[in-house]
Amino acid sequence: MKITTSLLGVALAIAAPTQAKAADCLDLGGVALPNFFAEGEGKPMIISATLMGSVQHAAGKILGQRVTSTGLEMDMEHYFGRSDGGSIYTKDLGILTSIPGKPGRYMIEITYHVQENAGRGTLEGYGGQFNSYGVVDLRDPNNLQGLVRYSGQICS
Repeated sequence: MKITTSLLGVALAIAAPTQAKAADCLDLGGVALPNFFAEGEGKPMIISATLMGSVQHAAGKILGQRVTSTGLEMDMEHYFGRSDGGSIYTKDLGILTSIPGKPGRYMIEITYHVQENAGRGTLEGYGGQFNSYGVVDLRDPNNLQGLVRYSGQICS
C-alpha cells in the first residue's frame, strides 16, 4: 500500500507543473476584417480591423514592403485588444502571394511575434507567436480590404 501511495504522490508531483503551465496559456482563434488606409508616399499604411473570436479589435501599421518573385513581403506591427481589457503588441512578417488572373489580390500569411513586456491588462506577461491566413484586395488605394483567419496560442 505504501508503494502505491508513493507512486501516486510522484505521479501527481510530475503532473502538477504540466497542469499549471496549461492554465497559463490562451488559445487564440477567430476572423478579422481588416481595412487598410494609405497615409501618403513614404508613410506607413495603417491597419484597422474588427475581429470576432478570442480577440475583438486590432490596429497596426505596414512599415515596409518588398516585391518578391511570388508577390510581396511586408514588415508589420499590430496591437490586439480583448473585451476584458487585455492587449498585446506584435512585430510581424506578412507574406503575400499573388492570385493568378486577379491583379492586386493576394493570399496573405502572417506570423505575429508577441513582443516581450508588451502585454497589458489581462494579457500582461503573455508571449509567443500565432498565425493568420486569408486574402487581401489591394487594387484600389481608397478601398483596401481583406478577410483573415487567425489562430494559435500565447502563454505567460
